[in-house]
Amino acid sequence: MGKTSVLIVGTGFGGVGTAIELKRAGFDDFTILESAAEPGGVWRENTYPGAGCDIPSPLYSFSYEPNPDWPKRFSLQPDIHEYLKRVVRRYGLEPHIRFDTRVTGASFDEERGLWRVETAGGETFEGGVFVPAVGQLSRPVQPDIPGQETFEGPSFHSARWDHDVDLRGRKVAVIGTGASAIQFVPEVQRQAGELTVFQRTAPYIMAKRDTRYRRWQQRLFRHLPATQLLGRLRIFLLAEYATYAMTKHPFLAKIFELRTAQLRRRHLKDRALREKLTPDYPLGCKRILFTNDYLPALAQHNVAVETRRISAITPSGVLTEDGVEHEADVIVYGTGFAATDFLGDLKVEGLGGRTLSDAWKGGARAYLGMTVPGFPNLFCVYGPNTNLGAGSIIYMIERQARYIRQAVEHLSRPEVSYMDVVPEVEQRYDEEVQRRLGRSVWSACVSWYRQDDGRVSTNWPGLVTEYDRRTKTLDLGDYRTAGPR
Repeated sequence: MGKTSVLIVGTGFGGVGTAIELKRAGFDDFTILESAAEPGGVWRENTYPGAGCDIPSPLYSFSYEPNPDWPKRFSLQPDIHEYLKRVVRRYGLEPHIRFDTRVTGASFDEERGLWRVETAGGETFEGGVFVPAVGQLSRPVQPDIPGQETFEGPSFHSARWDHDVDLRGRKVAVIGTGASAIQFVPEVQRQAGELTVFQRTAPYIMAKRDTRYRRWQQRLFRHLPATQLLGRLRIFLLAEYATYAMTKHPFLAKIFELRTAQLRRRHLKDRALREKLTPDYPLGCKRILFTNDYLPALAQHNVAVETRRISAITPSGVLTEDGVEHEADVIVYGTGFAATDFLGDLKVEGLGGRTLSDAWKGGARAYLGMTVPGFPNLFCVYGPNTNLGAGSIIYMIERQARYIRQAVEHLSRPEVSYMDVVPEVEQRYDEEVQRRLGRSVWSACVSWYRQDDGRVSTNWPGLVTEYDRRTKTLDLGDYRTAGPR
């Protein structure tokens, strides 16, 4: 049985960022539990062709660890994964990580003020603070389509890409047109003999202003870091403007909407195809997607876009509601992630044996996206209502790590056993967040941002600078503090 002061689950940006914040503050008594054999989170798991980030790399990186060697403005998965592994090595986190250790449950021992964390291997770890940093986009969604098990060819989710399957010259069916699909569809189109893309709703597409950095630029970033910092600031301000448009003044989003229409007219000469790919909902209601090659790929002669609903999967293809079977040798599911299913199947028990799943029956919620009443010393990273419609989630993660570090400092005092957020504080906060989200574009249509009942449990309703201000200082008045027994 291991014992440590802080237990962190996951080695994505959230877990690594929290660990670095603790280490930089002089706290070394922490353990990171990781189910895989190496760090990386979603950037380890998602290896599909074309995988990358739609936030420019100067912003999609830790503020204290800029990378002058990014090969391009919008980096791809291998480079982001390598950056994260390099950061782990640079800050000496490897000795703190227990790889191949899958957490299955956690329970709080009120008498001792400790969390007991159980693993699939039968080990038990104990720690005063529990930090699940498993993210919102780590659990792939497999759609419930009749007949999936009957399909005779290879089929897989994009987050579990089967690189042993040769797509050259084959008939490929892609189900879904979300953020992953717009990246891998152009790669598949170049290989497939025939490609059918099954689209439920058309996404808003904007041009990705990408560029490959030259060596002189990388040297400039290395020797004059302020030049890269200025680029980061510019991207940051543009993201804040986009958020302002989506949350405060939707009419400003019309500027972006016009640009997406121009892009469709430029790349889609076929009017019928252009109509299929024209969204019928407000811009920003679903995730805006950035790409330069998705629309041109769909205009190619070997691609068909099917908008009729899928009724079943057959042994040889995909059956749509009009009774037409679309033959396929391979099916790829680009159907996203269970973003509102926070912590997945991890069973967490707080005071009195109450489970987090019971506390979240009406939807996941947490004060500042981190703490839940009745679950002392538990701090989620990238938790409820901390996702962004624009901007870098790493900015949010750094603020959460700073807040958690302050909590750890307070809990390190001998007279403190645990701290539990006051229910009324969390309630007022949640009501404010939901009221503001109700006026935002994210409540205007069905998307992965929303639950079936309309509640938005994923997104932050304001600017990231507001979140920075609200999490800057831990207010002990928001918590009920208990002493040792």
